[in-house]
Amino acid sequence: MGSFSIWHWLIVLVIVLLVFGRGKIPELMGDMAKGIKSFKKGMADDDDDDAAEKARTVEHRADETVSAREKASKS
Repeated sequence: MGSFSIWHWLIVLVIVLLVFGRGKIPELMGDMAKGIKSFKKGMADDDDDDAAEKARTVEHRADETVSAREKASKS
């Protein structure tokens, strides 16, 4: 009583195919794949934005250091 036999799984498969139809399941899987690709692309874009922000911060700090050195050397 604890496990399902092969006949139980076949009946479940037939019911799923009747409810969703033959063409609906591949379409559903394709939509899920597109969603995953979109999610990965969004995550990669966020990483690129973070890297660009860090680069701007480093450049900004480097410019401040150069400006401070120039001011100190003029004094």
